[in-house]
Amino acid sequence: MDAGIVLILGQDGVTGGAIYALLALALVLVFSVTRVIFIPQGEFVAFGALTLAALQAGKVPATVWLLVAMGAWVAALDLIGRARDGDLEGVGGLLGWNLAYPLALAGLLHGVEAGGLPMAAQIALTLAILVPLGPMIYRIAYQPIADTSVLVLLIASVAVHLILTGLGLVFFGAEGVRTAPFSEGSLSFGEFTVNAQTLWVVGCSLAFIVGLYAFFARTLYGKALRATAVNQSGAKLMGISPVVAGKLTFLLAALLGTFSGLLIGPITTIYYDTGFLIGLKGFVAAIIGGLASYPLAAAGAVLVGLLESFSSFWASAFKEVLVFTLIIPVLLWRSFNSHHVEDEE
Repeated sequence: MDAGIVLILGQDGVTGGAIYALLALALVLVFSVTRVIFIPQGEFVAFGALTLAALQAGKVPATVWLLVAMGAWVAALDLIGRARDGDLEGVGGLLGWNLAYPLALAGLLHGVEAGGLPMAAQIALTLAILVPLGPMIYRIAYQPIADTSVLVLLIASVAVHLILTGLGLVFFGAEGVRTAPFSEGSLSFGEFTVNAQTLWVVGCSLAFIVGLYAFFARTLYGKALRATAVNQSGAKLMGISPVVAGKLTFLLAALLGTFSGLLIGPITTIYYDTGFLIGLKGFVAAIIGGLASYPLAAAGAVLVGLLESFSSFWASAFKEVLVFTLIIPVLLWRSFNSHHVEDEE
């Protein structure tokens, strides 16, 4: 191994680490606010890349019909709940977001040739399809059991993951795809070359991290999520709705996961079940951060990316084993440095 190989492996590691950082931040955010270990986070990565690939091929992605179906389901649940409580105020807005918006988006996709649109428009359509699925999944799968134990929420996450994986196979088939890069070309620094897509990955990841920091530090909703993460009962007493906090959290998680898929799609072949493995590596980074610390999770993601990259050079057959073995010393260290607490009420 010479300096050139080290630089290439380092570039690959930082690129992968940037993706894992976004997923780790999403996982930490979801767990801090809702106590949900969001295993389906990886499905948004796969769906993001596969939906964009379908749009670039001039097809209407089947995920838009998933949006329509889930929107109708959420609308029915909310209407039944409001009718039971005798509170039908704001029904128009509820139906507009959950029914009119998905149907209008489906009509738009059938009326335009998505393959001929600019890359920015295709990315916007992909986000418009997938990001609303986050709060819809929360409403259907997690909101009814929000007050149960972490174990029950974890079992629900496994069920959602399996359902989405099966739907991914039905929607996209078993073939892998790669999307077109955001921009062609590369930058050369002597003998070292950096692809333009790598710069997009690192730059967008840093922009998201800075944006999330500003969101949590400067906005009212961001401070509400921070308060909910610190003390959900106290936040509820201060008038912060746990339902709104949960939906907003899942909206951000869906945004981070989908955009991660858009970033990684041109770099690696994505299959319907690829997101699970990518999401697990983000989970390793989140574990390093204790499912609580955003900076540690981001640093852990870079460590995971570098470990994966260099492991693929030295022992490619065992690179996954080495990455996931990283959890063991972290858990041991945390078990020795934390006191036992009883299961939460």
